[in-house]
Amino acid sequence: MTCAIRLNNLTKSFRGLLALNQVSLEVPPGVVVALLGENGAGKTTTLKILLGLLEPDSGEAQVLWLDSRTQGDEIRRRVGYVPERPTLYEWMTVAEHGWFAAGFYPSGYLARYRDLVKEFELPADRRIKELSKGMRAKVALALGMAHEPQLLILDEPTSGLDPLVRREFLESMVDVAAAGRTVLLSSHQIGEVERVADLVAIIKKGNLLAIEKLDDLKTQTRELTLTLNNGAPYLSDVPGQVICGRVHERQWRLLVRHLDESRLESFRSLAQVRDLDIRAPSLEEIFVAYMQADEEPRREKAP
Repeated sequence: MTCAIRLNNLTKSFRGLLALNQVSLEVPPGVVVALLGENGAGKTTTLKILLGLLEPDSGEAQVLWLDSRTQGDEIRRRVGYVPERPTLYEWMTVAEHGWFAAGFYPSGYLARYRDLVKEFELPADRRIKELSKGMRAKVALALGMAHEPQLLILDEPTSGLDPLVRREFLESMVDVAAAGRTVLLSSHQIGEVERVADLVAIIKKGNLLAIEKLDDLKTQTRELTLTLNNGAPYLSDVPGQVICGRVHERQWRLLVRHLDESRLESFRSLAQVRDLDIRAPSLEEIFVAYMQADEEPRREKAP
């Protein structure tokens, strides 16, 4: 299998509003891919189309080489899915949820579920209505992981978990990928995602802005801080692709992709440039830059 997930020109609108605009991507097996975007960017719409819960207006979606339009039932059997707000039966105990779900999966599911319940330190005999938000999230994770799916789709899975449990859970996703399975993780916890993701997909207002290896995205992006003399250089003088810029008095801060080091000295020697500092930004800073991207550097207001 060359692709665990494949989207080709996927488009979806709701009441005339474009939610996804010709999104195309391919995700190989055995990786952790982070889907990053603001609320309303199209992340959950993408996940629901993949699972066959929504039908796109046009384009194709394949999961484990199954067609999401026509084979949604089979996809949902093979995939582990943990939504942001999982549906659990308030009157059932933790143990009863595993027994109930086991009827939809092959043998071995219940034993693995029980192992996860112990691993997550969940009270097996406690009813769902008696659990904290964090414990409910752990139950949903155990239900989604117990059949050891080839693809695990997680929509804000760590919401409500304390920082230590979040960290342990996300790091366990590396072990899942190491076993040859794929994890698609939609999350706002960008700093935590940075520790575990192999690939990063950035989506904004239904448009896929980037799908790259995390290491490549970080090594090919730099923040330039320019202290200026009188006047300012043209953006076309910047030796790279400017994603986003900010101006504060006589200082420019630019986030730049594919910095051309062969042009760096000539740029540094421009009459308008007094000083130039270069550093590697974090994934969160890169994400924010894509969200704020515009054609000209914005002027920041004085405090």
